[in-house]
Amino acid sequence: MSRVLFLCTGNYYRSRFAEELWNHMERRLPSGWLATSRGLCIALGMGNIGPISHHALQGLRNRGIDVARPIRSPLQVVADDFAASERVVAMSGPEHRKMVTDQFPVWADTVEYWEIDDVALCAPEAALAKLDDRTRAMRAEVVRQTGRR
Repeated sequence: MSRVLFLCTGNYYRSRFAEELWNHMERRLPSGWLATSRGLCIALGMGNIGPISHHALQGLRNRGIDVARPIRSPLQVVADDFAASERVVAMSGPEHRKMVTDQFPVWADTVEYWEIDDVALCAPEAALAKLDDRTRAMRAEVVRQTGRR
């Protein structure tokens, strides 16, 4: 099974939404790719309430996706996560490129950087719509490349 790794700062909002969306699609139409997600600095999210953002949960619910219970807590990325992943996507180049470069310089140039801003810079509905589009497009590309329907 191949793996895509979604990264954001706290593994609380954007990366979790992308992981859940991807794996929902995988259950419906298997491609041989599973998604995981991690945070580049989960300590910055110590003030977060609960294990996952209510914006992510609402965005998933709006798309008919239920998150399996119990919902896990955010996880910090480690080098083994990069090594175990065929593709790695960080949610925001301006926000995450330096974090990746500082912590994992060997992997920095292998990461695909999207432009999905956090809630302080973009309304959740707009950010999640953009993230939904990018995730679905990436998954369609993977399905085409693997020859699965």
